[in-house]
Amino acid sequence: MHRLIVVERPDRWPFEIQGVEVVSAREYLTAARLADVPRATVLNFCRSYAKNTTGYYVSLLAAARGHRPLPSVTTVQSLSVDSVVRVAADDLGDLVQSSLEPLRSDDFELSVYFGRNVAKRYAKLSRALYGHFPVPYLRARFRRDPDGVWQLTGVRALSASDVPEAHRDFVIETTTRFFRHGRDGSPKRKDWRYDLAILWSEDDPQAPSNAGAIKKLVKAAERIGIKADVIEPDDYGRLEIYDALFIRETTHIGHHTHRFAMRAEAAGLVVIDDPESIVRCTNKVYQAELFARHGITAPETLVVHEGNRATVADVIGLPCVLKDPTGAFSSGVTKAATQEELSAALDQLLEDSELVIAQEWTPSAFDWRVGILEGQPLFAARYHMARGHWQIVRQGAPKSWRYGKVEAVPVEEVPGHVLDLALRAAGLIGDGLYGVDLKELDDGRVVVTEVNDNPNLDSGEEDRVVGDALYDAVMDFFARRLEARGARG
Repeated sequence: MHRLIVVERPDRWPFEIQGVEVVSAREYLTAARLADVPRATVLNFCRSYAKNTTGYYVSLLAAARGHRPLPSVTTVQSLSVDSVVRVAADDLGDLVQSSLEPLRSDDFELSVYFGRNVAKRYAKLSRALYGHFPVPYLRARFRRDPDGVWQLTGVRALSASDVPEAHRDFVIETTTRFFRHGRDGSPKRKDWRYDLAILWSEDDPQAPSNAGAIKKLVKAAERIGIKADVIEPDDYGRLEIYDALFIRETTHIGHHTHRFAMRAEAAGLVVIDDPESIVRCTNKVYQAELFARHGITAPETLVVHEGNRATVADVIGLPCVLKDPTGAFSSGVTKAATQEELSAALDQLLEDSELVIAQEWTPSAFDWRVGILEGQPLFAARYHMARGHWQIVRQGAPKSWRYGKVEAVPVEEVPGHVLDLALRAAGLIGDGLYGVDLKELDDGRVVVTEVNDNPNLDSGEEDRVVGDALYDAVMDFFARRLEARGARG
């Protein structure tokens, strides 16, 4: 991979970074040898990123060439938008107070180099600032107001000439570390075709992949020349050094998973789960309307609000199932067997959401789960109900949830009408990775209960029939998408 630092005057660049070429902005914008480089990481250290300046065009053309610009055009634009700074200030409020509270002065500036500061006591605040503003060298300004509350008042990119002499060795170390970009700073073993970030947390009790599956995904990536790093929420500011993002956490709107997806897509990464799929799959009201309009057979459904709540028992019948529209992993799902239970459940659900889903009671011994990738079946399984419970998950304290048996089956053994319905339902969401849940009912109907945007891929479960081919298919998807868009390789 080509590694470039772009500045107006290379002769004034004060640092020597091993394995990195320093070029002028004019040369980068005009020289065919640089425009035609198939893979390059480009650190843009131009004096200004304002619209239509040289610095702006360096990041803009780098993106068009399939290079990795840092900062990206999106970040460049955000630096000059007051509302973006205000949002960051709100998000970082508590962290800013705890980090700066010991200071005696009322003004403070923090220099951040790739998310790090020379003083370890500002480590968390530096990482958080880099997460909001992924700029190589950044300076944030803070002021304590008359009430004693610290406020973030501005951020700006630093040029190399702005770096104090006392920070010089630290800056060289952090910049070298960035180009290596291993979590431990170690050199990469070889020049990979692409770099993939897998967002996953070992401590997440609802993670859609276990540790064994993550290891298999990493190995599958390596088999086709993709370097896969497992990243965490604190790595938000590092996203733009990657070509692709695979989210292996439970997604929610307003959650860091959705922010990761939006930032990755804006930066030109190939993303699973993409932001639109997250929106479409994490709201059951949306899916209820979508299925009804496109003739996807689903349980009898009523979108409930304060104006029609009294009709639920007549329209749907009892018992019925009530769902929080944004619940995940069977959370926010309640069975109401009597009018009293129905009223109590609606009171609680409608307090948190204007709309609630009510569905007919559709008991079954198992749910079909059909995993679909890019419009093709990836795996199939029967998800049996948790013992003594009517759902596949019996919730309790964190890490004590009880799950029913997962019975992987060959795709060719899935009844044709079940598979066809799953493919149709997933096609309405997008062409990424989805898990379609269906039930075969005693009256002969097959119904779709929901489409999930981050289906479980667990070692020893969903892969029991297809084996490593499951992980190979996912990585092949990323490789083909990257090649198709001519991105960085």
